[in-house]
Amino acid sequence: MKNLSITFLIIITSMLLFSCGGGTVEYAHEFKKESNILWASPDGFDLTMDIYTPQTGKSSYPVLIIYHGGGWLINDQTIMDDMSAYMSGNAEYVVCNVNYRLLGDQENTVTVDQIVEDALGAVAWLKENVAEYGGNPDQIAVTGDSAGGHMAEMVLLAKNNLCSNGFESGNFCFQPSYLPEGVTAEELSANNNLEVQAAVLSYPVVDAVTRAKEGFEDSGNIFWFMGGADPRGFMGAEYNVNDHTDRYAAVSPMHLLRSSEEMTLPPQFIHVGSEDEVTPPTVVNAYFQKVIDNGHQAEYWVHEGRNHAYLDSGSNIILGNSFSEDAIEPLNRIIAFLDGVFE
Repeated sequence: MKNLSITFLIIITSMLLFSCGGGTVEYAHEFKKESNILWASPDGFDLTMDIYTPQTGKSSYPVLIIYHGGGWLINDQTIMDDMSAYMSGNAEYVVCNVNYRLLGDQENTVTVDQIVEDALGAVAWLKENVAEYGGNPDQIAVTGDSAGGHMAEMVLLAKNNLCSNGFESGNFCFQPSYLPEGVTAEELSANNNLEVQAAVLSYPVVDAVTRAKEGFEDSGNIFWFMGGADPRGFMGAEYNVNDHTDRYAAVSPMHLLRSSEEMTLPPQFIHVGSEDEVTPPTVVNAYFQKVIDNGHQAEYWVHEGRNHAYLDSGSNIILGNSFSEDAIEPLNRIIAFLDGVFE
């Protein structure tokens, strides 16, 4: 990305100009929201989620897990509040809007592999607990936008690469931030307990190696400043992408994807704005083509005339996005895709 620092500056400026306006969104039915549910505390750092349950009289609904975007450095689950409400109020899904550790947390020591472990842990926790909120643990989809899209895809690619000594074992395997009592990471993997049935990738980050080489870890990426952290290697301060490419590739969907003979992936819906400069359509489409070429099922759609982050709550003056004007069409397409999976 040639103008990485300029791109990030534009996005951060837009964050400062974010507003809750932008029109009224109507809901087809009521939903119940339970906020700040504690689901894990890795190294004493509390992680929470909000859960939305449709109030349409059914005893059980499919589940949609959302991971928010923000370059692994900013935002929390509230940036996906509008999407969560829309999906639960206009479709019949229990929506789980998840918080995870950011790179600047825990004194700026968090790494992307640990963030992936948070994404996996949220699936493990919901498999065990979502029935209490009306969700069906056997019908789960994952989604996320931008960095959250990366996390959703990593759930698919890393769910069977688990180990108790985690990423630092040298095998680049993952230990979810939450494990059911008495269950090891290896047992979770052997029993395929993190399997999900669908994924939606919204303008996702798909290549961590390229991201690092293009300057993500440098001071030109103003997300570090906004996240209150000093720039460093996102796989650890002691690592860099040139000397430790394999470590970066181990959290990179573009490098991890294999043929359908080697791994089984659920159906995916992948979409991006035609004017996106952060995760450009050329990059996202290249990943979609790789998914298809490897024998997996996927759909691809371009939101014409839209920039990055069009699923964010409220309005974004700089990017020209408004949830009520720009998010409804892609969300309705997402609903149609998920309904087709879970019918």
